[in-house]
Amino acid sequence: MIKKHTISVLVNDQPGVLQRVSGLFGRRGFNIDSITVGNCEEAGLSRMVIVTAGDDRTLEQIEKQLFKLIDVLKVNHLKDHAMVARELALIKVKAEPLKRPEIVGIVDVFRASIVDIGSADMIIQAVGDLDKINAIIDLLRVYGIVELSRTGTTALMRGNAAVK
Repeated sequence: MIKKHTISVLVNDQPGVLQRVSGLFGRRGFNIDSITVGNCEEAGLSRMVIVTAGDDRTLEQIEKQLFKLIDVLKVNHLKDHAMVARELALIKVKAEPLKRPEIVGIVDVFRASIVDIGSADMIIQAVGDLDKINAIIDLLRVYGIVELSRTGTTALMRGNAAVK
């Protein structure tokens, strides 16, 4: 059964590592739904959080292939553990003065925030899980989305567990 998988990958913070990881996915015909990369708690290392889709066999192949890369130190399938996953979206929406109260109402319900207001538009910042981000975007489409930028999913295991 094809389902979404969230994978945390601890890598050496070296030039070309992101290219090698993404190249591995491309060469094997695996799609990356989202990928986030940044420095982590230990100097010299970075954490990649990759969301992909496939069955359990595909996930197993991905994990084995990742471990073959020299700069990959640890691979964890986060769906195997309780996790906290979030995404950030910046949404520039048309905002005529008469429509602004409606838009502010949507922003408040989603606990999002307005980070910029122009004469004819506003930029909304929303943080949450994938469903929340998709829901606010769907509601704002009626007003006219001018631009949209999403970070992709980032995640950590809950509790005492950690990818080390």
